[in-house]
Amino acid sequence: MSTTTTEIEPQATTSRPASIGERPDDLELMGITSVVSREAGERDPLLLRDKLISDAHLEEIRQRKKGGGKLADFYETQNSRINDLLKPLHTLSQEAEQDAADNALKVKLAVNISFGCNIVLAIVQLYAAISSGSLALFASCVDAVDPFANLILWAAHRASEKAEEKKWPVRGSRFETTYDFSYPVYGSIMGGVNVILIVMSIQEFVTHKGDDLQNFHLPSIISVCVAFAVKFSLFLYCMAIRKASSQVQVLWEDHRNDLLTNGFGILTAAGGAKLAWWIDPMGATIIAICIITVWTRTVYEQFTFLAGIAAPTEFINLVTYKALTFSEHITSVDTVRVYHSGPNYFVEVDIVLPPDMLLWKAHDIAQDLQDQIERLKQVDRCFVHVDHEVDHKPEHRKNV
Repeated sequence: MSTTTTEIEPQATTSRPASIGERPDDLELMGITSVVSREAGERDPLLLRDKLISDAHLEEIRQRKKGGGKLADFYETQNSRINDLLKPLHTLSQEAEQDAADNALKVKLAVNISFGCNIVLAIVQLYAAISSGSLALFASCVDAVDPFANLILWAAHRASEKAEEKKWPVRGSRFETTYDFSYPVYGSIMGGVNVILIVMSIQEFVTHKGDDLQNFHLPSIISVCVAFAVKFSLFLYCMAIRKASSQVQVLWEDHRNDLLTNGFGILTAAGGAKLAWWIDPMGATIIAICIITVWTRTVYEQFTFLAGIAAPTEFINLVTYKALTFSEHITSVDTVRVYHSGPNYFVEVDIVLPPDMLLWKAHDIAQDLQDQIERLKQVDRCFVHVDHEVDHKPEHRKNV
């Protein structure tokens, strides 16, 4: 993404503290009183504040009979994005750090409790499927028996907390990416098992004779109901904090899928024992197809993250605007790239500074911008490149 050269009106700046080997007197003699512009809350060079819609106007729009609710939701989202743009970058960084600190214990509990419960529930549901002989319960059991995937997530979370910087230069921030690599493998296994269940269901349809109902095995139904209740509790807990961590987001999706398969499995297994024999294999077929569809979508999404798909447009716009307004010395932003590297983002920003600027000034501006962007939520690494003109080809492009 490239932006055109934009002049920023000079704003009040803060003084640069003298570094080692420098005295304040020396800086004054050099005619230097400020370097890095710490954004002030009132800075609004593009007049975005004028685009905000008041609460009273929003309520008036919402009262419209035709399309008022959707239009009001749109303007509320727009207001939220404008407010994020107008917040100083260091404020956004502090909010992200505070949010991560506040949710650290909650995320740890979600990962550990989910891991322990999934192991116990996998055993319970395996017992229910084997003892009842229900294909529908087998299908729901397949999606629930995933302690291996949860083990990888749990191990990645533990390892990320203990990673040594000497051995792992970026610490544990990339450990979650190892979990993404397991998705294609685990998804292939899940797909293969569910294809087998579909074949078994078709075989049941073809070979079944008569209208004999299956045996109703009450302990199996009770076991799956208990698993459903536990999963529902975990689902509610993870849903409340799913935006705090990509790990919790994965767990929330897993619990959601298990609820759907368990609930439908209970209904079709009971229906096959009480109403008609064909309800059970039909339920198994539907559950298996749903699981294959969900896992195909999940594997594709994780593949795009690993392959480096671009971040959402609104986040790219946020980074671009914050870089452009970060300092009055930044005359333009040449290029901004924000892309996935696993669940988090890599950010590349090319800023343009005056050609006669002293090296230490250019360094301080670029370093401060990089540090603050890296503190934003979901940003793993940030690289700021400094240039003095915009006529060259984009940097970091490999000649092919």
